[in-house]
Amino acid sequence: MPEKLSFDRPLHVGRPNLGDQDRLFQRLRGALDRLWLSNDGPLVREFEARIAAITETRHCIATCNATSGLQIAAKASGISTGDEVIVPSFTWVATAHALDWVGITPVFCDVDEESGCADPKHVERLITPRTRGILGVHVFGYPCDADSLSKLAQQHEIPLLFDAAHAFGCTRQGKPIGGFGNAEVFSFHATKYVNSFEGGAIMTNDDDLAERARAMRNMGLSAEHEVAFCGTVARLNEGAAAMGLTSLERMDRFIEVNKRNHELYREALAGVPGVTVRPQAVGERANHQYLVIEVDAAEAGVHRDAIHSTLYAHNVLSRRYFYPGCHQIAPYRADPGRHTPLPLPRTEALTERVLALPTGTAIGPDEIAGIARIIRRTVGAARG
Repeated sequence: MPEKLSFDRPLHVGRPNLGDQDRLFQRLRGALDRLWLSNDGPLVREFEARIAAITETRHCIATCNATSGLQIAAKASGISTGDEVIVPSFTWVATAHALDWVGITPVFCDVDEESGCADPKHVERLITPRTRGILGVHVFGYPCDADSLSKLAQQHEIPLLFDAAHAFGCTRQGKPIGGFGNAEVFSFHATKYVNSFEGGAIMTNDDDLAERARAMRNMGLSAEHEVAFCGTVARLNEGAAAMGLTSLERMDRFIEVNKRNHELYREALAGVPGVTVRPQAVGERANHQYLVIEVDAAEAGVHRDAIHSTLYAHNVLSRRYFYPGCHQIAPYRADPGRHTPLPLPRTEALTERVLALPTGTAIGPDEIAGIARIIRRTVGAARG
């Protein structure tokens, strides 16, 4: 007989965290009573103010999603169609797609294996007269080397942006992520530990950039309701802001659960040959939003993909973040005229080793112990 599934329900990566539903519905009723559902309503403004305060950043411009946020941040920074922007290949495709969709060419760089973030030395080698920006990514909440990237950007007089989708609530050298570079962009998608159903936010300390970005998300309308820029519709609505505010009220609790889960996984997988839990940056505040393991196939005796398949067979829906690297994905691989295919050995090595496991409030100690047992048994069987 086939082995019974270890779990009766699917265990997902990125299962939504929910705050106080009564408080959410109270906010939604208020929006309905006001008949103000979109167009920079009071809940959106409150959400923006809360995010700016938490991140110690002067401006927060909430958007309908982080992809639109990245596009607006690039445009507001002066990056235009036909320009090139250096971006790490080890990231979710949305980072590259956000640029490519508006005619900006992503030039893929390699990463530092410890952090998974853009390697400043490789970024420097890729800068050409066509380079009009650098877009770093705080991968799994691990902060980029912002100092080195900032020096490069200043030296070449180009804007520095950050995809901070994974890093809300994290710090670099004790400073909250959000205020680095010319602008950073958060995601508040449902899979993020703090969510607004679907949403994003552009963060900046640049007053002029903030003014442009705020207009661009609203069809280019200035504060005087004149069309000052070419824009789009990327506003956050009041319902999403209501969820975002409700989620923020439980932010510390969500981090506490994530941190607990990280420690439980680390303890449960200790001593499994070739399997390690990726750490967060030492001495920094982390949101522990993603629980990622690395599998050294030579030591474990089994490839990451075999563990991934076995977990799936037991209803544990792990994710191969990020496989393959963006430079190996069809839209970019198939267009060598624009996206020069470079060997990116560290990116390619990481994409073969990393695996994201379920965490968040949807799972507890029993589920974590069961997931660890599956992994331990799979490695044990492979090693004989």
